[in-house]
Amino acid sequence: MPEPERIWIIGASEGIGAALARAWAGQGARLILSARSSGRLDELSAEFGPGHVALPLDVGDRGSIDAAVERIAATGPLDRVVHLAALYDPGRVEELDPERAARIVTVNLTGSFHVAQVAPRLLRRGGQLALCGSVAGYIGLPQGQIYSATKAGVINLAESLHVEQAGRLDVRLISPGFVDTRLTRRNDFDMPGIVSAETAARAIIAGLNRRRFEVHFPRRLTFGLKLLAAMPYWACLPLTRRLVR
Repeated sequence: MPEPERIWIIGASEGIGAALARAWAGQGARLILSARSSGRLDELSAEFGPGHVALPLDVGDRGSIDAAVERIAATGPLDRVVHLAALYDPGRVEELDPERAARIVTVNLTGSFHVAQVAPRLLRRGGQLALCGSVAGYIGLPQGQIYSATKAGVINLAESLHVEQAGRLDVRLISPGFVDTRLTRRNDFDMPGIVSAETAARAIIAGLNRRRFEVHFPRRLTFGLKLLAAMPYWACLPLTRRLVR
């Protein structure tokens, strides 16, 4: 019998992270569950039974991450690190609160950088590091700020890391479309192709078990946005302006 996978999920307290944790726990993986909400993490680890650990942290606080890394390193190498934690605040650029915007950058982009720096020392050789971008990072879309800008940065970071860690780690990018979570329920517009957190979790696991760098879904949305992003500005910007209306 092979040893169960050891997986660290950051952003595991709700939404996609919690659904992903349930799916992997059901497959026999041993999980380290992290997020800021310690109460919810304790509930999940108790739900899954022995062998799972709740480890609260704040990805925007490097000291918090370093303390978690020290604890994890003492327990042996990991097979996967999946970073999903993010903040979301939709709106036009001119309407955003500067302090809130700075916090979103810290959690979404700087937090991903922190995880990208510490994960290699925890993963076995050939282990997998998955960072979560978003289709919102493919191209600047109206009312996606500043979340969209941070996700564009995460996509770039994952691309760089994939090259830097080639032959040592399996670096992947997760790019979800609209997923029905507490965060997306704040949107006041129709969300094409929206899927449940459970559907998203199944797509992520299937994608991470394949060889492609990027896991993106649902395809009927993502391929359209990829095509839009590939167009020259003179073609794509008039199309994106239509979305404002």
